[in-house]
Amino acid sequence: MANAASGMAVHDDCKLKFLELKAKRTYRFIVYKIEEKQKQVIVEKLGEPAQSYEDFTASLPADECRFAVYDFDFVTAENVQKSRIFFIAWCPDTSRVRSKMIYASSKDRFKRELDGIQVELQATDPTEMGLDVIRSRAS
Repeated sequence: MANAASGMAVHDDCKLKFLELKAKRTYRFIVYKIEEKQKQVIVEKLGEPAQSYEDFTASLPADECRFAVYDFDFVTAENVQKSRIFFIAWCPDTSRVRSKMIYASSKDRFKRELDGIQVELQATDPTEMGLDVIRSRAS
């Protein structure tokens, strides 16, 4: 199941937890990590439904790359409750070059494994994925 471009496999748990987030709303967010030694993407952290966007951003390491999925709830101008599933590629400028390359080469294939992503976001620092950015991209 490895990808020729990056050689990364995707652990079954990654898709399973994503389906639970999408269908049952069991989680608010999921943080994924690439295990370089095992050459696979794994689930690093699961956010409870009651956790906030601040909890989510706090769970991302300041100087390491991660993939993440966030289930964002919002109310439209017409007062309709909606939600959007965001895929966030977090690659801070301070992370290792090798790590950035591995995440960049694995991103598209990994994202394809998660069926139901509605909005994609790339962020190299916290301001690029602030709540205002999320809100503006959701509608």
